[in-house]
Amino acid sequence: MELWELTARESIRDLVARYNANADSGRFDDVLALFAAGAAVTIPGRTATGADEIRSIFTATSERDVPGPIRHHTSTLQIDLVDEVTATGRCYFAVLTANGLDHWGRYVDAYAEVAGRWLFTERRVSVDAYSPVSAFGPETIDP
Repeated sequence: MELWELTARESIRDLVARYNANADSGRFDDVLALFAAGAAVTIPGRTATGADEIRSIFTATSERDVPGPIRHHTSTLQIDLVDEVTATGRCYFAVLTANGLDHWGRYVDAYAEVAGRWLFTERRVSVDAYSPVSAFGPETIDP
């Protein structure tokens, strides 16, 4: 494996970790800095494109009555390098609140190296299931 491949893989792992930590802590400007210009995020029922629309996903979440802190955990991150500046990835996620496991599913991502930094160009969120006491269940998502 070449050095650029190792660097790309580690940078993408760091990107995914920073997304979780910053979003869970309400540092939305730091989250938005992880996305390339014109990036898109798709959540159940909605696609947001560009920084302002993506921000609205996080601010809407922060306005919910969620018990205690929110903690996202990701696992089984698979990274496919397309070339030296583009890649795709997918991983599982689980979201915990004070009620316990809230919901879980998968992230499917596209990444690009922009000005020396790996960034999201697309993030698709697929929810596999919700807890019966979920603060984010399908009935809470606006159409």
